[in-house]
Amino acid sequence: MLRIITANLNGIRSASAKGFLEWLPQQRARIVCLQELKAQAANLSDEMRAPEGLTGHFAHAEKKGYSGVGLYLAQPAQRIVEGLGHQEFDPEGRYIQADFGDLSVVSLYLPSGSSSDDRQQAKFRFMDDFAPHLTELRASGREVVVCGDWNIAHREIDLKNWKSNQKNSGFLPEERAWLSRVFEDLGYVDVYRRLHPEATGECYTWWSNRGQAWAKNVGWRLDYQIATPGFAARACAATVYKEQRFSDHAPLIVDYDWSL
Repeated sequence: MLRIITANLNGIRSASAKGFLEWLPQQRARIVCLQELKAQAANLSDEMRAPEGLTGHFAHAEKKGYSGVGLYLAQPAQRIVEGLGHQEFDPEGRYIQADFGDLSVVSLYLPSGSSSDDRQQAKFRFMDDFAPHLTELRASGREVVVCGDWNIAHREIDLKNWKSNQKNSGFLPEERAWLSRVFEDLGYVDVYRRLHPEATGECYTWWSNRGQAWAKNVGWRLDYQIATPGFAARACAATVYKEQRFSDHAPLIVDYDWSL
């Protein structure tokens, strides 16, 4: 059994202070995909670099306190790839990949466009450039799973207040159509939805810090594990962990019938 967890930490130091690193060994995950580290290498403690039983690999953002992705691995990968070779987005720390045999696991932090129109346009540029990369990964013949914060709620059942958010970043028609193309044209599978096709409130992975969003479960499903069909077919359980709060996101845990 291969357990993969993806978690946007909204700051690895903040999540650590809230018990994330103590919780992690209890989960027996072989691979943990992290997003939004908000830390440089010098900011990481020894425990953050290598929690119990795991070894960390990171792609930090150049800007302090911003973005950054990572992987915690229970066994060494044959190859680690940091970045996409993209001049605009690699300095933001948005992509890291680990290869094991015929499986590639990616931790992805797709840009958010909610802060300004400039950032929304940057998000669109990333999406335009990332789709061909997904095509290349699929064409390699390897099984692939891209885990992380995609910053898009795909369908109306993926957020509480869909009607009032149709003109907001994260639920724009163009964003949703792009994600549909990832599934329909590029052939990837939304692993959580494969196992829970009609789930609503229990599927949310992010809640605004405004108002009573968490208490009222006014959430969005922004965190995904999106895989090639062969690997997606091996998924046997998927849950969103909400018993403890480490971040404004909740970890997504998926078990696969697969051996590394």
